[in-house]
Amino acid sequence: MSGHTTTHSAGRLPVPSTTEAASLYQRLRGHLALLKLHDAAEALPTVLDQAAAEDLSMTAALDRLLSIEVDATEARRLAGRLRFACLPTPASLEDFDYDAAAGVDRKLIDELATCRYLETATNVLLIGPPGVGKTHLSVGLARAAAHAGYRTYFTTAADLAARCHRAAIEGRWATTMRFYAGPTLLVIDELGYLPLPGEAASALFQVVSQRYMKTSIVITTNRGVGSWGEVLGDSTVAAAMLDRLLHRSVVLNLDGDSYRRRDHHARSEKLRQATNGTRQPLQ
Repeated sequence: MSGHTTTHSAGRLPVPSTTEAASLYQRLRGHLALLKLHDAAEALPTVLDQAAAEDLSMTAALDRLLSIEVDATEARRLAGRLRFACLPTPASLEDFDYDAAAGVDRKLIDELATCRYLETATNVLLIGPPGVGKTHLSVGLARAAAHAGYRTYFTTAADLAARCHRAAIEGRWATTMRFYAGPTLLVIDELGYLPLPGEAASALFQVVSQRYMKTSIVITTNRGVGSWGEVLGDSTVAAAMLDRLLHRSVVLNLDGDSYRRRDHHARSEKLRQATNGTRQPLQ
């Protein structure tokens, strides 16, 4: 009779008649859509088919359906965090070339990759000449933080200074300071590479001060901390900023040849070998 159901066994999904199945299916999809569980709604027919084919219990079928929604939600949130982070490259800690980076402690990087340093508002300073992997590591740390669920933002020292300068002119200083204070991890890349305007020292100091003992900063620089007064144009502000940064910090000094030079030498050697290989022996 229409409207009756049969069941396989206790705890198993009922197998309704065709009419009732269609009604239940439409009602269930409507509930999922109303609750904005759109991925679960899309997966519903597949999961119902799997439940019937595999003789799943109601609990197992519901777990499978909601797991699809949870996975999709987490993927969307991660995509949003990565968009906000503004990472300049697809670099990750997993593809960092440790063999070419002298002085980099792999165990330390593996520890930083756990993101536990963020829980104690610890800062990370990456110091070394151009091309030794500082930006790669900073992007990798930011990416790891985003994947771990932390709000992250990547900027260069020059861009931060320029943005703060515009904010001061346009009366948005407080709003801009709140923006830089917000992310759990703030990466400031390339400090010391480009000359900074006079007010940059004040802007950087205020950003560091607002985040002090609350959230973490990663800074990459080609200048040792002893020359930051020259970089910022103000030794007093530089000393005060370093006092806060170094209070709870990890400092990595990177050394070695620039990976760009290594890449150039490798290409040149490959070209030389190819050229030698095409030469005909003298008769």
